[in-house]
Amino acid sequence: MKWEAVYQKKLIGMEEAVQRLPKRGVVIMGMAAMESQGFMSRVHEYADHFDFLRVISCLNMASYPFCEEQKYEGKFLNENWFYGPSNRMAAKKGYDLVTFIPNNLHQAGTNKIKALKDEGVPIIYWGPATPMQTKTGFFNIGLSNVYEMEVIEAADTVVMEVNEKIPWIHGDTQVHIDQVDFLVEHHREPPAIPSAEPGDVEKRIAAHIAELVPDGATLQIGIGGIPNAVAGMLKGKKHLGIHTEMFTESMIDLFENGTITNREKTLWPGKFICTFALGSRRMYDWLDNNPGVMILRGNYVNKPEVLGQNSLMHSINTAMSVDLTGQVSSEAIGPIQYSGTGGQLDTHRGAQLSAGGKGIIALKSTAKKGTISTIVPTLAAGTMVTVPRQDLDWVATEYGAVQLRGRTVAERARKLISIAHPDYRDELERAAREIGYLH
Repeated sequence: MKWEAVYQKKLIGMEEAVQRLPKRGVVIMGMAAMESQGFMSRVHEYADHFDFLRVISCLNMASYPFCEEQKYEGKFLNENWFYGPSNRMAAKKGYDLVTFIPNNLHQAGTNKIKALKDEGVPIIYWGPATPMQTKTGFFNIGLSNVYEMEVIEAADTVVMEVNEKIPWIHGDTQVHIDQVDFLVEHHREPPAIPSAEPGDVEKRIAAHIAELVPDGATLQIGIGGIPNAVAGMLKGKKHLGIHTEMFTESMIDLFENGTITNREKTLWPGKFICTFALGSRRMYDWLDNNPGVMILRGNYVNKPEVLGQNSLMHSINTAMSVDLTGQVSSEAIGPIQYSGTGGQLDTHRGAQLSAGGKGIIALKSTAKKGTISTIVPTLAAGTMVTVPRQDLDWVATEYGAVQLRGRTVAERARKLISIAHPDYRDELERAAREIGYLH
């Protein structure tokens, strides 16, 4: 009864909660499926209350007026760790409403908190949570703990957006009502995404990657058609484990067909380890109160030195382009921010610290319906590098997989040309000779 009374005392309406925010300050949202849909969809209604509000988020899953409509310039700024479609649209139009935060995922929360503390601005955390357990007074922050618990512990004010649709997830995901200043209720389905169906090219890439993965490996798998195809090709492997940034739909299928058992992992044997989950309602129901899945902090899960403690750690991520020296861009088209670094460099480095581990970057050999090669002599001017060439390990296309770690520039150029699309190999070799990579 005690905690119910505390809950009612802290429960206020959305309008009152927004009005209690400082006129100038910083509000940090939960990530992706755990973004604060109530706040983000309505904060623009109270624009007159603010002089200037910075809203920090990661991978916005929906369209929100405060960071997309030009009339809110000067009132709001969405600082974002990973662009989604709506952020790309606002940035493309040139609106001063969104800006990108370069980061490695395992350091995102720590670095941002330090920067804000150095500025001396008030920090507000506003994130979704399950309904409170009346017996204990605990909430659960659900599907993401990339940076959320770090921010909750550092914030000057904590607002929980209680949502009965959020699954209760095991791990470092519990927040007690004593840690919360205000509560609002907003019940809505968490954002979901469809599973990307792989095509023939993705399946050919996946077949090359599957050959690199031994029985007993621990995997980090990204999102999209290629990673989904990889999961399909892994069926039949034995005793695979998961230590991953993002829990994906394909992992459920591999668990249910016996490919993933998690029993031979070095760290957390028997458990799926991840730092956020994003997928379908089916996934969220499967994760709900599932003791086999642990969502832990991103500064632990994605720390390269932690990943490297798993033997046979294999990291599988995708890219947009790779140059002939091994520079990888996975987040930008020229100087235009498209997505974000996320945890790609974290996991790629971590896999190489592992005994028997591999960091694998996968990409189609062409883009724009075959009109351009994704393996290029040099990255376009201004292109952001996601994985530096000195960190690159394996690269796979539909034409094969090559290992570049420890190789010279000339060796790298030859190996990458060998897995480029045949239509572009001669052109790439000529460019490599003109630049001086080959003689």
